[in-house]
Amino acid sequence: MKQETKNHDFERYCDEMLKRYSVPGFAIGLAKDGELHYERGVGFRDMEAKLPLSADTVFGVGSITKAFTAIAILQLQEKGKLSVTEPVTKYLPEWQMSDEKQTKQTTIHHFLTHTSGLPPLATLMGALKKSMEKDPIFEDGQPQENPLNAVQAIDTYSELMDAIANTAFTPLGSPGAVFSYSNDAYALLGAIVERVSGKRYEQFVKDNILEPAGMHNSGFQIGELEGYEDIAVLYDRRKKNEEEMICRSNNHWDAPAMHAAGFLKSTVNDILKFTEIIRNEGKVGGVRILSAESVRAMTTPYIQCELGTYYGYGFMIMPDFFGYKLIHHGGDIKGVTAQMNILPELGLTGISLANLAGAPSSKLLFGAFSRYVDKPIDSSHFDAEVVDLTYESLLEYAGTFISGEGMKIDFYVENGRLLFETAGFPETALKPIGNDRFLFTMREMDATIHFERNKDRKIDRAEFGFRQIPKVDGDIR
Repeated sequence: MKQETKNHDFERYCDEMLKRYSVPGFAIGLAKDGELHYERGVGFRDMEAKLPLSADTVFGVGSITKAFTAIAILQLQEKGKLSVTEPVTKYLPEWQMSDEKQTKQTTIHHFLTHTSGLPPLATLMGALKKSMEKDPIFEDGQPQENPLNAVQAIDTYSELMDAIANTAFTPLGSPGAVFSYSNDAYALLGAIVERVSGKRYEQFVKDNILEPAGMHNSGFQIGELEGYEDIAVLYDRRKKNEEEMICRSNNHWDAPAMHAAGFLKSTVNDILKFTEIIRNEGKVGGVRILSAESVRAMTTPYIQCELGTYYGYGFMIMPDFFGYKLIHHGGDIKGVTAQMNILPELGLTGISLANLAGAPSSKLLFGAFSRYVDKPIDSSHFDAEVVDLTYESLLEYAGTFISGEGMKIDFYVENGRLLFETAGFPETALKPIGNDRFLFTMREMDATIHFERNKDRKIDRAEFGFRQIPKVDGDIR
C-alpha cells in the first residue's frame, strides 16, 4: 500500500480518536534511520488563544523520564563510578525498608527493573503535595474533603527515604522476584546519580544527555526555557453536573524528590533525537552518549511486566510486535499523555504527546507503527484466546483491591462476567484468557490483569497498571 494512503487512513483514524477523547492538542512524529519520516500536530497547544502545535512544542513526557535516568546510571557505570550489581546502600546508606535483609540485598539493578520488592506507596502524592495545592479549584458538585490534608509533604531525597523507612509494609518478594512499577525506586536512582557524580540530577542529565544529543528545548522546569513560547498548556478532565468538561489547568505539578521518575519536559523533535541512542547503538549523529554494550543492557528483557512485555532499564520490551522487537515506554501525569516507541530492526522511532491526561497517545503511536508494518491500525499485539470460566471460578477474583498509591479497584461478577470499576475508568468487562489472567481494553489499547495467589491458593493481589495491588476484602456484590 502506498505511503500516502497509509497516512490518510491513519490521520482519519487519529482525528476520530482525538475527537472521541476531547483532546485539546496532540503531536506525533516518526523518524526512519534518524531522519524525520512523518510529523503532524492536531488541535492547539492553547485552546483559548487558538495557538497551533509544532514538532517543537514543549510537553511533559512523564515516565519517559525513567529512560533518561537509566542512561545516567549506565553512563556512571561506564566511567567506573558505580556498578548496577552493587547494593543501593553502598551509595544511599540511610535508605532502608522495614525488612533489613531485603534492604541489604537490593541492588541498583533491582531499582532499574522495578524488582526491589517495594509495593506502591503514597510517597508520590507527598512529593506532589505543594504543587497540587496550587491547582485551580473547579466546582463539581458537593464539596469533598481534601485528601492532601492527610499527606505529609516530601521535598527532598532524605524526606523520601524517611517516608519509605517509616512505612510498614511486607516486601512483595525477594529482590529480583516480583515486578511492581516503582516511582520511588527511580526517584532514588536520581539520588544515586547526585551522590556519585557530585552534580544535581537535573544538571547531570542536561550535561550528559540533553546537550550532547542536541535536545535544546528540553528540561525539568518550564522556567529553564526562558523566552520560549511554544509550550503546551495543560488541560484537565472534570465533571460538573454529570457533564464532562475539559478545563484549562496550567499549573505544572512538580516534585523535586521525584524528578528522576517522571518530570522531564520535551518535544517531538527532541525525543526523536533521544530515541537515536537506542536505535543507533548509543550514538546521536556523531556523538556517543552510551556504549553499545550499555544499550544492550537497557534493552534486555529482564522480567515480565505484562503478558508479552518485559522490563529492561527504563524501557519496556515487547519481543514480538508482529515479528519485530519493540522497545517502548509511556508517560502519564497531570496534563500529559506520552508514548515513545522504537523498532531498531526497521530503523523506526516515534513519539506521541498530548496535553491532557488520559488521552489515547499510546494507541495512536502503536497504530502508526502497526500501519508501518502493514497491519491494521487498530491491531492488537496480543494473541490470546478467551476461555470459559464458571460462575464459581469468577467469584474467586471478586473483591476490593487498594494500593498504597491510593488506587482502589472493585472487581465483581455480574451476568456471568467479571467486571471492574476504578476512578477514571468506566465499568469494564474482563475476558478470561487462562492462568488467572484477564484481557481488557484501556484507552483503546488491549491490556491484561493478572491475579496473584498466596500459598493457600487464594487470590491476594492483582497486577494492574504494572503494579501489584493487594486485596483488602471479598466479594462486594
